[in-house]
Amino acid sequence: MADRYLTFTGTTPGRFLTRRLGLPQPAALKRWSPERPALEGERLLLTAGKSDLEWTDTGLGLTASAENPAAVLLDATGVRDVETLAEVHAALHPVVRSVAESGRIIVLGAPLDTADHHQAAVQQALEGFTRSLGKEIGRGRTVNLVRLTDARAAGSTLRFLLSPRSAYVSGQVIEVGAYGAGAYDAGGYDEGAYDAGGYDEGALGESALGEGVRDSGALGEGGAPVGPDRPLTDPDRPLTGRTALVTGAARGIGEAVAETLARDGARVVVLDVPQAEQDARRVADRLGGTALALDITAPDAGERIAAALPDGLDILVHNAGITRDRRLVNMPAERWSSVLDVNLASVLRTTDALLESGTLRRGGRIVATASIAGLAGNAGQTNYGASKAGVVGLVRSLAPRALAEHGVTVNAVAPGFIETRMTAAIPLIIREAGRRMNPLAQGGLPVDVAETTAWLAHPQSGAVNGQVVRVCGQSLLGA
Repeated sequence: MADRYLTFTGTTPGRFLTRRLGLPQPAALKRWSPERPALEGERLLLTAGKSDLEWTDTGLGLTASAENPAAVLLDATGVRDVETLAEVHAALHPVVRSVAESGRIIVLGAPLDTADHHQAAVQQALEGFTRSLGKEIGRGRTVNLVRLTDARAAGSTLRFLLSPRSAYVSGQVIEVGAYGAGAYDAGGYDEGAYDAGGYDEGALGESALGEGVRDSGALGEGGAPVGPDRPLTDPDRPLTGRTALVTGAARGIGEAVAETLARDGARVVVLDVPQAEQDARRVADRLGGTALALDITAPDAGERIAAALPDGLDILVHNAGITRDRRLVNMPAERWSSVLDVNLASVLRTTDALLESGTLRRGGRIVATASIAGLAGNAGQTNYGASKAGVVGLVRSLAPRALAEHGVTVNAVAPGFIETRMTAAIPLIIREAGRRMNPLAQGGLPVDVAETTAWLAHPQSGAVNGQVVRVCGQSLLGA
């Protein structure tokens, strides 16, 4: 459903009237398109504190000066005390006003040092700083914090955050692990009704690696395995040679995820319930993929997926989800159990089955769909909130073990208010409140969730593991 208020505020009378009345004035976000794949303008590099990071060979196109930068990257990894924390203010204060509309500010921090409480205090302070700045900067601009120890490991993350693909990601803290972690190493994603239409997520070959473990098929120049520092054969299609399965992909957010992964070169398997097989085939045919009609809640769903993918799987996106809203006092047991079964139990079962069978190849990616309802809670959604919070718990517990034992990363996206068929059915006042309760003053689009999923699935995102990334425009809910 179109956001008529956003359209109105883009007109001259609309801008005048909303300014006079003190109403929100959302900017039209600059999202990725083939004609505009990058933000137009320079990328300014600033430093606070003494940093040991090396930025000369990152390929990010950073400059030491810019009048109206499209993006600002502030390296604050060297901030270790309150005195040097002042350099954050000194660096950004003169340039914040000049950042272009729909621009980016990215602050780089260091992991908290448990042996130095002064360093831990000021590095934690960066989180409050970036989230506060994100709520005041306006004009469609976003602010995020990335914690890292090596610039080489953060390449895919910084390219994503510096691009139009991250238009609806703001106020996030993203931790990037050690260089080389989770690399594609050959050596060793409309929460809504589950009905006849299917799942609709979006309301708010054997190798020397070992038995049952398959090599990844992603290769760089000259057939070399792709790692964080190795070039992709085609940077515009980084998922070439990869197989991705997206559940609940016949429509809504799942369809957008499938489209985006296919755009990036993946062979996509569109999974949805048998009732939605026709829609799933339509999507798969359009994307040059295949459809798989399957009830994800079936006890043997994981085994059936493995049987359908004898050559293995590289990317697993858990997108299927349902809602069955009632306040707890009025919620019958079947409404509770159906939501928990689709949104959480099926995710646990299929993940376990595909990891244990070796169907998910080494260097693979799992991206699950959580929700801000699981982080903040929502009246009338105790079942849904519980299921999505459970997804967060799954990610945080499984991520280190999946990487260590299988070479697979595990992350989640947590959508906020996303414009889908389901949100279009929400009563007007509640729908408008959901749209405006973030600094960007608008709802997100399914493609925003899809772009974030594609970044987490990227061959060079192996150092991003165990993260829950909100795609919510920095929603006030659960902030």
